[in-house]
Amino acid sequence: MNTKRLFGRLAAATLLFSGFSLAAEAQVQTHRVPAYSGRPQARPVYSTRSTGTALTPKIGIRAGVNVSDWSGDAVQSVMDVASFANGAVTKEMKPGFHVGMYATLPISAGFAIEPGISYSEKGAKLQGTVPFPALDFLNARVTATSRMAYIDVPVLAKAYLTPGFYLYAGPQVSFLVSNKARVEAGALGFSAYKQDFDVKDQFRTVDFGVVGGLGYQFDSGFGLSAGYDYGLSSLDKNNRFDAQNRVIKASLNYSF
Repeated sequence: MNTKRLFGRLAAATLLFSGFSLAAEAQVQTHRVPAYSGRPQARPVYSTRSTGTALTPKIGIRAGVNVSDWSGDAVQSVMDVASFANGAVTKEMKPGFHVGMYATLPISAGFAIEPGISYSEKGAKLQGTVPFPALDFLNARVTATSRMAYIDVPVLAKAYLTPGFYLYAGPQVSFLVSNKARVEAGALGFSAYKQDFDVKDQFRTVDFGVVGGLGYQFDSGFGLSAGYDYGLSSLDKNNRFDAQNRVIKASLNYSF
C-alpha cells in the first residue's frame, strides 16, 4: 500500500513539473527576439518633395543675365540693306541683366502658379564699318545701341516633370522705364564720338509678350533656369516701323 502511494505521489509531481515547464517555455517564446538575419531591416524613406511641405507657398529672389535683340519687318529691312554694303552693317545681341522677386503658389504636387516682378534690360545693337577695304587700317566703326529698361510682370505656370526639374510658360506684361539710343564712333581704337539720346517718347510704354523655359530647383532653395521672352507688341507707338523684343535669359534664384 505504501508503495502504491509512493508511485502516485511521484506521478503527480512529474505532471506538475511538466506543466510548469511547458508554461515557462511558451512565455519565453512569446517574448523571444527575432534572430538577426544579416541584412538591415528596411525603413520607410520620406521625401520632403512628396510631403505636404512641398505644397507650401514660397517667395524668392531671382537675378541673371539677358541677351536681347529685336525682330520684325523693320529689322529685316535694315539687314537687307546691309547686305548690299558687303557686311558693313551688322546686327548683334545686346547684353544686359535682370533682377527681381517671385511667389510660388503650388496648386498640386506637380503644378504651381508663379507671379513675379523684375527689372530687365533689353534692346538691340547695330554696328557699321567703313565699306572700303583700302581704309580697313583705320578700323573706323559706328555703333548704335537701343538701351531699354523694363519692369516685367510675368504670371507663369510651372509643371514639374521630375522632383526639382520643371518647365514654365505664361504671359508677361512689361512697362517701359527708360529707352536711350547710344551712338558711338571711333577709329584706330580711339573713341571720337559718344552721345545718348532719350527716345522713350517714341516707343510704346507697355509691351505684351509670352515667356517660356525650363529650370531645376534644389532642396537647398537654390535654383537655375533658362528661358526666352517673345514680345508680341510692336515697339514703335507711331507705327512707323515694326519690331518686337526678343530676350534670352539665364537666372539664378533662391526660394525662402
